[in-house]
Amino acid sequence: MRIVKFLAAALLTCVLAVLANTHQPLGFPLPATGPLFSPFTGFWQNADPVETGTDWALPAFPGLHSPARVAYDERMVPHIFALNLHDAAFVQGYVTARDRLWQMDFTTRAAVGRISELIGERALEYDRTQRRKGMLLAAENALKAWSRAPDELEVLEAYSEGVNAYIGSLRPADYPLEFKLMGYAPEAWEPLKCAVFFKFMAEKLCFRSYDIPATNTFNLLGEELFAQLFPEYNPRQSPVIPETVAWDFEKLPLEHETPASPEMMSDLILHRQLPQAPEGIGSNNWAVSGSKTASGRPILCNDPHLELNLPAIWYEVQLSVPGMNSYGVSLPGIPGIIIGFNENIAWGVTNVSHDVLDWYEVKWADKAKETYFYGGEKKAVSYLVEVIKVRGRDKPVLDTVKYTAWGPVVYEGEGPEQDMAMHWVALDAPEDKPFYEIGTFLRLMRGENIDDYTEALKAFESPAQNFVFAGKYGDIAITVNGSLPLKRKEQGRFVQDGSDPDNAWYGFIPRNQIPQVRNPERGFVSSANQNSTGPDYPYYYNGKFDNYRGRYINRRLEEMKNITVEDMKGLQLDNYSILGEEGAPVLLALLDSTASTLRTHPDVEALRQWDFRFDKEKTAPVLFDRWLNEARRLTFDELYSLSDSVEVIIPEKWLLLSLLRNRPDHVIFDLQGTEKRESASDVALLALEEVMKEEPAEDWGAYKNTHIGHLARIEPFSTGFLDVGGFGDAPNAIKETHGPSWRMIVELGDPVQAYGVYPGGQSGNPGSPYY
Repeated sequence: MRIVKFLAAALLTCVLAVLANTHQPLGFPLPATGPLFSPFTGFWQNADPVETGTDWALPAFPGLHSPARVAYDERMVPHIFALNLHDAAFVQGYVTARDRLWQMDFTTRAAVGRISELIGERALEYDRTQRRKGMLLAAENALKAWSRAPDELEVLEAYSEGVNAYIGSLRPADYPLEFKLMGYAPEAWEPLKCAVFFKFMAEKLCFRSYDIPATNTFNLLGEELFAQLFPEYNPRQSPVIPETVAWDFEKLPLEHETPASPEMMSDLILHRQLPQAPEGIGSNNWAVSGSKTASGRPILCNDPHLELNLPAIWYEVQLSVPGMNSYGVSLPGIPGIIIGFNENIAWGVTNVSHDVLDWYEVKWADKAKETYFYGGEKKAVSYLVEVIKVRGRDKPVLDTVKYTAWGPVVYEGEGPEQDMAMHWVALDAPEDKPFYEIGTFLRLMRGENIDDYTEALKAFESPAQNFVFAGKYGDIAITVNGSLPLKRKEQGRFVQDGSDPDNAWYGFIPRNQIPQVRNPERGFVSSANQNSTGPDYPYYYNGKFDNYRGRYINRRLEEMKNITVEDMKGLQLDNYSILGEEGAPVLLALLDSTASTLRTHPDVEALRQWDFRFDKEKTAPVLFDRWLNEARRLTFDELYSLSDSVEVIIPEKWLLLSLLRNRPDHVIFDLQGTEKRESASDVALLALEEVMKEEPAEDWGAYKNTHIGHLARIEPFSTGFLDVGGFGDAPNAIKETHGPSWRMIVELGDPVQAYGVYPGGQSGNPGSPYY
């Protein structure tokens, strides 16, 4: 018996030894568990000692020109002091890699479609999509341009050298934990990866287009009903640039001024849209002049709303060299400071949200799809063969992408129809200029006044941002800045005929004619992803715009006097929503026009008493959100019923409220499959009855279920439920997985007083107290 037990134990030990040193084919590719659990090379080596308050000089790395030092404060924020910008960038690369190396590596692989190398076939479709978008090509085009600006190239190379100096100091035992869990090693960094990260942010912010679903919806509804349900401007909007601003320039004439018309398809377009920039992507920023503040000094505020991940998307840092002392947040993978301040100025950004991505139906000239019609001629496509390595496969997957005059053919089926080419501004090769996007931030970091701010913005192209400014001399400003396509009316709203060169953009709106304002009479500037201008702006643009946050922020700033930093904190944390203010009374009035006993239901009575704040402990916002969403579903049931089989767009909530309020007998309220012709009152009651069948209302915090996930969706490295208030249409725009990713308030006094916070911490190590 003893020998049997010994043999069984020996066999089990051999099996475990084999399993421990090989990757296991269990769906998500597990690492070799032996190295992972090894006390000498595994995750035990990733303990992150607390080093706050340390002040250390970097070793004399070959890439450093002069001595440099780093001081870490109590939150592990590095304060970098160097004698020149080259060395500051080197150190920034080094310390960012020290804290965020895996995040930098994984994000840049994901951006260009290289995740299958790590986790196998489950990522193949994602990788193929990223390749077809042309993400690597976009980064290569950007780097070619940046390389023509010597100061930008020097900073990019120095940053990369710093990252590589840190990577070179690591043994496999020192690799961040995710490398060990996923069983791979970090790659050397290079300036191209900085460009990749920049284009990754462009994808997150401006890879959004509704051409295909809008074309389907137009063809389903017809021109008249489509125009009623999808107007391009909300008359209650409060645009970024006040409507009192006069446009004192002469509009450039366009060769064709007639409105563009949708490409009429014989059949509905069946392609499923590529993943879009998420709905939660947005931001708030504003600056108030000293005439409205208690101190008499300008105050600037910014809170970009992005997907909330761990490690955090931002990395806080100070960069100090002779002639420049700047503080703020950087993106791990890009040198410099994106949102920040110095002794003289502060700046921040929000997404412009213009449509800068158009789709064109390719008209093939042959069955093999090697040539296409363009301008009455046949043109040959060019080819890019994408080689996708897949973990677990002996051979890579090859995907041949065709390129046309418009850009890549992203959607391609078996038949000859409905193949779509894409023109996206982020793919365009930048023209020659003195500096580029990296140069914008370098100039802001050492800016002294409003003219420096204006000069810095001239080269920034994509993703277009609302750059807000405040300076110690009292100036405030906001600029809708970037490469904004020059289009005729409605161009780019629908799929266009790819055989007609007249459907191309007419260039970009001249920089001296883009929407901007300095020191307006009202004493503040602001943006919250709403329309850039009123309808009187001479140039046409379209996009996806917020309808509520900007209106409320402008209302509050208009009302406020003797503003303090505490007031600004309160506005950033404000849970009030104009959507609730306008929507709840409309629904309740429609309910009260019926004889339903639900009029006196306790939950309805609570909604009547609601103050329109989406606070975490309240139940009224839950009923409102469910009721409005169900009313929207019933009103536009014809479109919702198709949405599982074909891409369509659904009218926005502001339009629904307008119809409920002003046109209660509109045909759109008539439900499918009923003999009765329903009105707005019928829809409101039916929607409430449907909602009341659901579980009793939990409070808003539980209903919203905010949480922050790990970047690779590794559950133990994510947060659990976060019991917080907020709402996407309130200034405090916290949603389930999106929200304020960095909050900053800067008062331009002497000295400057600044405050900042973001969800997460400086460290990318899940075992660190600073994670």
